[in-house]
Formats: sequence, structure tokens, C-alpha cells
Amino acid sequence: MKDILEEIVVHKRIEVAGQKEQVPARELYAIVEKMMAEGVEGRSMSKALSEDAHGIIAEFKRKSPSKGWIKEEGKPEVIPPSYQQNGAAALSILTDEQYFGGSMEFVKTARPLVNIPILRKDFIIDEYQLFQARQIGADAVLLIAADLKKQEVKSLAALAHELKLEVLLEMHSLEELDYAELDVDMLGINNRNLGTFHTDVQNSFNMIARLPEDKVKVSESGIGNPDTIKLLRQAGYRGFLMGEHFMKQPNPGQALGDFIAQL
Repeated sequence: MKDILEEIVVHKRIEVAGQKEQVPARELYAIVEKMMAEGVEGRSMSKALSEDAHGIIAEFKRKSPSKGWIKEEGKPEVIPPSYQQNGAAALSILTDEQYFGGSMEFVKTARPLVNIPILRKDFIIDEYQLFQARQIGADAVLLIAADLKKQEVKSLAALAHELKLEVLLEMHSLEELDYAELDVDMLGINNRNLGTFHTDVQNSFNMIARLPEDKVKVSESGIGNPDTIKLLRQAGYRGFLMGEHFMKQPNPGQALGDFIAQL
């Protein structure tokens, strides 16, 4: 961890502690246990990506630490349903408020309006956040190798699976590849360095040969050309997480539809 990532994780620990004061862990866990007893089923994101012809995970991302506001006026009741209508295989919804202008309410708003999987994208550092993800209606969560020890990923992934959540494990460097042996559903290669925010899609091509063949593989960040997705699919990727490319357009859903048409 370094630079902005370290700052984000320090803030996240304070944020989660505050959330636990508002809704004590035992109260949240009881809500989720009741939901699961009622048989509320999730959707498989790994299956959706494997079976979709394009595999685009369209991201609802209003802000970033490096770019500032991308679409401050973006509405979760408008853009995620539009993404589904225009061919997204799955959705990624930012729930970090401080750095990404997100909210857990965005997932709660979008969930009844779409029937494709939703990834809660945040900096998960505490099991409490997994229960939150289940409670708001997410189907999958992101775990980031750069801000978690290997044992932490292992235990968080195991709990996520108990809660019927799939796990997208994000790696960026060759040093993090030993995390790939853990029991997760999808392996993501982030083309953006979370410390410096330098982006290079070549990172996905460099890492693919070192990833287990039996896992669904996702390329994240910096993708803006249909030809790049064609090459990444040939290399073995089945998911492509794209946010800024669509969110900076006047109509993100239409931009996604136009992009898919080129594929």
C-alpha cells in the first residue's frame, strides 16, 4: 500500500467504525440472517460473465480521486437500468462516498430495477462490510490484494461465500499473484496502479499467463477501445470492468450500447 490507497484504507477503518456505532454488528447480522432464512437468492456474476458474449461490467462511478467528479448528477435509478437495457453483463456500483462519490443506497436503489448481478465496489477491510453488501442486495464484492494480507482475503472470501456472495479478487502486480490460489470466484487484474493511478492495459496481457485457467478472469480499468476487448478475450479474459469511459458521456447507457455494437 502507498499513496492514495493507504489514505483511503485509513479513512475506511474510521468510516466502518462509525457505521458500527450507528448499526451495531449484532443488529446487522440479525437482519442478514433473517434475509437468508427467507431464501433471498443472489445472482452469479462469474456465471453471467462466462456466458455473456461481451462480458462488460458497466460501472456506476460518479467520482474518482484522480479525476474528481465525473458525473456528479448521475442517478442510480437511471444509469444502472440503462446499462442493463444496453447489454451490460453485470454492474459495478461504487459505495465509497469520500473518494468516489458513492453510497450503499445506490445499490439498494438499483437492485429492484435490474436483474443482472451487482458488484459492491468498495475497499472491503472488515467482515461487517460483507454483511452490509448482503443486506443492500449486492451479489458480489471486491477484495483488493494491495490492501489486505493473504490470510485476510482467505477469511473474508470464506465468509462472503457463507453469505452467498461471490468474490472478485483484484490484483495489480506480479508480487500479488500468490493470492490467485485462494478460493475466490473471479480474478481481476487492475490496469490502474491504486497508489499512483498510472494506467496501462498491457498489465492484463502481462499477467494472464500466470493466472489459473479454471477461474473467470476480469480486466479492469483503462479500457476504451472495442479492439482491446477483442484482444483481451482472445487472451482469456471474460469480464471487462468499464466505468469512466461510459460515465463521462452524456448518456452512459447509450454509450455502452454503441460500444457493444462495435464488438
